Amino acid sequence: MDKVRPSAADAISDLPAGASVAVGGFGLCGIPSDLIRAVHGAGVDGLRVVSNNCGVDDWGLGILLRDRRIERMTSSYVGENKEFARQYLSGELEVELVPQGTLAERLRAGGCGIPAFFTPAGGGTMIAEGGLPWRYDSTGGVAVASPAKEVRTFGDREYVLEEAIVTDFALVRAAKGDRHGNLVFDKTAMNFNPLCAMAGKVTVAEVEELVEPGELDPEQVHLPGIFVQRVVVVTDSEKRIERRTVREAQ
Repeated sequence: MDKVRPSAADAISDLPAGASVAVGGFGLCGIPSDLIRAVHGAGVDGLRVVSNNCGVDDWGLGILLRDRRIERMTSSYVGENKEFARQYLSGELEVELVPQGTLAERLRAGGCGIPAFFTPAGGGTMIAEGGLPWRYDSTGGVAVASPAKEVRTFGDREYVLEEAIVTDFALVRAAKGDRHGNLVFDKTAMNFNPLCAMAGKVTVAEVEELVEPGELDPEQVHLPGIFVQRVVVVTDSEKRIERRTVREAQ
């Protein structure tokens, strides 16, 4: 039951090229930065990443994107990453943009064994009708577009069928965890982390504080260890702010 690995590099050592990976975080809040750097250091490429966004140009998933390690992104927004936008618009990166709530539910459904679900989000738009650019060609034309989705009417509203997401690996970060993989997140750093953890076939959690089994109050556990296969203790706790806005001192 002891799921602790000696290092981030060891914890992701069997992550293969071309793998699908769910990565927790929102902006730069709660991102598994140690594990991302370990993936970068391992030289793995061709990755198909599912994450709310793609970090910034020099931090988080942005370092994998910068060095062309990511082949496809499934995200809710481009955010503050200029290289993300550049690669997408120039046809170097395939991007599936998904409504944020839908992305969260697709990850949760994958973890719960629910293959698909109907949602009103995206009804009457290109989300349902298809044609959203997933990949551009070198001339700015659409090389790959999203397919049309099944739409059904329940009551007086249209609902769109969305498929669950299950990934080969998931990388998440928690404030505290025990050797069995039970995790506690700190406030808004929870964000997409539990959902990504649920969606991964192999989930690796980096934790800021490691405790022994039984030390966590069961009522305070945000994610049970059944969803976590490996735990690694964070060695660098640097946390960056995506965009700092301040006012002049009065």
